[in-house]
Amino acid sequence: MSALIVEDLVVDYQGRRGLVRAVDGVSFTVAPGRTVALVGETGSGKTTAALAAIGMLPPAGIRAAGRTVVDGTDITGWSRRRLRGVHGTRVGLIPQDPTSSLDPLLTVGTQVGEALRIHGERDRAVVRAEVSHLLQRVGLTDADRIARSYPHQLSGGQRQRVLIAGAIALRPAVLVADESTSALDVTVQRRVL
Repeated sequence: MSALIVEDLVVDYQGRRGLVRAVDGVSFTVAPGRTVALVGETGSGKTTAALAAIGMLPPAGIRAAGRTVVDGTDITGWSRRRLRGVHGTRVGLIPQDPTSSLDPLLTVGTQVGEALRIHGERDRAVVRAEVSHLLQRVGLTDADRIARSYPHQLSGGQRQRVLIAGAIALRPAVLVADESTSALDVTVQRRVL
């Protein structure tokens, strides 16, 4: 069974002069434990294709055609509400921009632990321990201090690793990484990947 199957994906955006085709007939399959890269120039639709494949298009995006199967479940046409049960558990996303992806009013530990709490872990000590483990796993050695920090108190590379920790918290079958290591130095990139 494939972790992710995307067939004939077509995505449009509503522009001032009508619809603009951003993705036209993209198909790919990701086997469990494998990596697939969408490669292209800036603006070629890589991010749009990835977000559409996992049901996370921004409001202006229109999925015009295509089929997506995640971890054996066809999620084509699912509502945003229904997709919430898939996000985090079967699909994780590491967004491109750590600055706009983290809530400035919450500690990063709270944000990484949110997925664990939403999906049933109520014991605060267990959540704290798991958050610390996740932060260490992505190379943040002073994990307890980092967990108590707010995003603005961290470097860009640290914020990026916090996003990676949050994305892997529930061990999803599919992990979509949108230039997830661009803010990291080469040695950290190698360890994280």
